[in-house]
Amino acid sequence: MRVEKGQVRAPEIGRPWFNSPPLSFRQLRGRAVLVDFWDYTCVNCIRTLPYVQAWHERYREKGLTVIGVHTPEFTFAQYESNVERGIREFGLTYPIVVDSDREIWKAFANRYWPTKYLLDKDSYLRYAHFGEGSYGETEQVIQELLREIDPSLSLPAIMEAVREEDQMGAVCYRPTGELYLGNRRGRIGNEGGFKEDQIADYEFSGLLEENFFYASGRWASTAEYFEAVEDGSHIVRLKYESAAVNLVMACPHATSAEVVILQDGKALTQSQGTRDTLFRTAAVGRESYVVVDSPRMYFLVDNHQFGSHELELRCSTGVAAFAFTFTSCVDPVATALRTAETA
Repeated sequence: MRVEKGQVRAPEIGRPWFNSPPLSFRQLRGRAVLVDFWDYTCVNCIRTLPYVQAWHERYREKGLTVIGVHTPEFTFAQYESNVERGIREFGLTYPIVVDSDREIWKAFANRYWPTKYLLDKDSYLRYAHFGEGSYGETEQVIQELLREIDPSLSLPAIMEAVREEDQMGAVCYRPTGELYLGNRRGRIGNEGGFKEDQIADYEFSGLLEENFFYASGRWASTAEYFEAVEDGSHIVRLKYESAAVNLVMACPHATSAEVVILQDGKALTQSQGTRDTLFRTAAVGRESYVVVDSPRMYFLVDNHQFGSHELELRCSTGVAAFAFTFTSCVDPVATALRTAETA
């Protein structure tokens, strides 16, 4: 979304900073500025970070300053140590300011993760983009703002897509919507719903409906998360439509915990695994699982193609589950090649 020049000037910024001493838009006048609102647990934010980092590296010497504004969705993401861990994990080197009180978020009247705002050399808002995508368009506006500073600049060609599903011709389907597990926003399919703010036993048997999760075992229900507590089995099940599944998890009362993953009643195959998926031989055969050892988003399943599946998570005591997210963009050519290889 382009904004007419001279209409809106950016507010000032403060709070703790990483990768930079504190900056202000006043001192940055004369440079183009990209402001990126993000959260290290947000899958859509995570998917845009390679582009933001690349733009920082491509254009910082040509007049662009990138500022990441980390505005947390969950309480644990307010802590600077967790934000710093996320910054290291994703290899981000541009200036990042912590906005745990949402002061900058409110000053920009922002509503979405991620959102990118481009400011010109006079700190006026010239462009905004909400969510993923439009990477080429965003970079084109960056170059236009830099040429306003110096028309003689030599600039590189617009960068190529970093993922297959970002390329021209990729298909994006409508996936299952984000699914929270805390009782403030969550949708549980068990009869009787949540036993809010208490520890209780949950039981379920029957057919699964999309856009709900179902629980068995003993769980603590809080506003933000659903935590496996005490002894016994702890199971979460859901039906979903997507290409991949992610889950924000933490261990608020344990050092670490495990989640065994079954899709359509079976352990994941190697090709369905993610960078977080581990495999081992168990008494029941091969198991696919993840180890939850820090509060973040975990990549559970990547099917590489859109489809409808049932997911079952067998959680050890201590797992706290916050929100499922689903991704749905696929490259049909790459999908066809994978299908041919496994046929």
